[in-house]
Amino acid sequence: MRQIKTVDAEGHILCHDITKIVPGEFKGRVFKKGHVVREEDIPVLLSIGKDNLYVWEQTEGMVHENDAAVFLKDIAAGENLEFSDIKEGKIDFISTVDGLLKINVDKLLELNCIDDIMMATLHNNYEVKNGLKVAGTRVIPLVISQEKLDEAKVVLGGEKIINVIPYKTKKVGIVTTGNEVFHKRILDKFGPVIENKVSKFGCEVIGQTICPDDKEIIKNAIKDFIDQGAELICCTGGMSVDPDDVTPTAIKETGAELVTYGSPILPGAMFLLAYHGQVPIMGIPGCAMYNKTTVFDVILPRMLIDDRLTKKDIASYGHGGLCMNCEICTYPACNFAKI
Repeated sequence: MRQIKTVDAEGHILCHDITKIVPGEFKGRVFKKGHVVREEDIPVLLSIGKDNLYVWEQTEGMVHENDAAVFLKDIAAGENLEFSDIKEGKIDFISTVDGLLKINVDKLLELNCIDDIMMATLHNNYEVKNGLKVAGTRVIPLVISQEKLDEAKVVLGGEKIINVIPYKTKKVGIVTTGNEVFHKRILDKFGPVIENKVSKFGCEVIGQTICPDDKEIIKNAIKDFIDQGAELICCTGGMSVDPDDVTPTAIKETGAELVTYGSPILPGAMFLLAYHGQVPIMGIPGCAMYNKTTVFDVILPRMLIDDRLTKKDIASYGHGGLCMNCEICTYPACNFAKI
């Protein structure tokens, strides 16, 4: 490309979109890349501050911003994504499913450390809906060297660093513990909360067993659900450190592999996660019964894409794991538990 004075631009081809901004009223494209400048266009261009223009002139080894955006999209975009038209050199990545956004954060950082290249995304593990914009990319200048694009390709190493993983609709068993509920001294209010939350993801609750504070009975209830084909077990009640709260011990004694008892998420410090083979068992603290958003809302979507979480995965939620208990909850469109 080369720069010329706008007054001399008639007949030349624009090599980039021209944007007009009217504060508080309008921001958009008035001339598109590839437009052949006409005599009547020149006063319009001058009125929006374009005394000089870049017009197309092919240079070996240099790539136009639109073609560069397509290149970056092709090397970074993975599963369940579609893309916007190129506008002002930028392409948006849009989810085609309801699912969990997966970003290779380390590779994304490396990519953005290359001069003249940018890629912006929503947070890793963000809950997305079909049609939601999850990322965007472009290059900073109007043209970029092929060498820098090749560097970006090497950095990613063939890995598609932006993916949306669709949720799986799982069969859920609920094990509710507590003498006060078992003996009908109080009405169970935990089961309906869990059923409501999992049903939003299309999951089926295959049953709820209410148990007294008896380790053997709780343990057998968990095993019974696994035998019935449950793919996720939610245990409610008995998750604190009181002497009668034996749910964590019962979960451990099923033979499940304990990942963590305790999480750096508030609300949700007394959360437990274990795996009985491939079946996750979640010990859900009482806060999930009355707080709108808790550790359960954070971890549940990851269980529904078969993430096999580790202690480190849970520990990483500490940075950002404090819910602000906003009067109007906007989760997941907030800072809570974003990693």
